[in-house]
Amino acid sequence: MLHLTKVAFGATSVDHLAERLAMRAAEGPFFLTTRYLPKRHEEIAGQADESGSLFWIIKHQLVARSPILRFGDAEGGKVAIHLDPRVILVQARPKRAHQGWRYLEGADAPVDLGGDASGLADMPPALMGKLAELALI
Repeated sequence: MLHLTKVAFGATSVDHLAERLAMRAAEGPFFLTTRYLPKRHEEIAGQADESGSLFWIIKHQLVARSPILRFGDAEGGKVAIHLDPRVILVQARPKRAHQGWRYLEGADAPVDLGGDASGLADMPPALMGKLAELALI
């Protein structure tokens, strides 16, 4: 499975990102635009239960993901990356900021939080980020 990474430009926290995505999704179909269709788009938008995700970078860390639903056309000859507006918390991992999007192999993707008994999913995102910076989680 293949994923994409992208900086959540202007988002100061996971909560802020979730609010922004919810507001945009309330306005209609939710998608981001890019100039070029990723060459490996078929690996990303595979089967519904095995499609890739867009992993969000906030403050130099991968902190959350939104499932990619499909790729399509957008105005001006651009490409639309249609996303599920859900923000799924992942185990924070350091990641340098970059422009545009980058590929992330499935084996290198951080695991989702919430399915285990660790209680990490209940922790405030800011605290989770600090603990990840200190390599404690």
